[in-house]
Amino acid sequence: MAIDYHNIITIEPGKRGGKPCIRGLRITVYDVLTWLAEGMGREEIIDDFPELTSDDITACLLFAADRDRHSIAISAS
Repeated sequence: MAIDYHNIITIEPGKRGGKPCIRGLRITVYDVLTWLAEGMGREEIIDDFPELTSDDITACLLFAADRDRHSIAISAS
């Protein structure tokens, strides 16, 4: 079963400056992507933040991929 990140990633204007967060928590997609980029594994992230699940981490990756797919490329002139 595929994960629908729309049910996990939330955006609330008054929370974390309106950045995409996980299930209304104060943990942003950016936080999770940064931890992954710094070499943390899923289990390590979940150990440090037990309120997160593996599906939450997958939702962050799907959200970022979808956002990138819909971004507009700007070429240098």
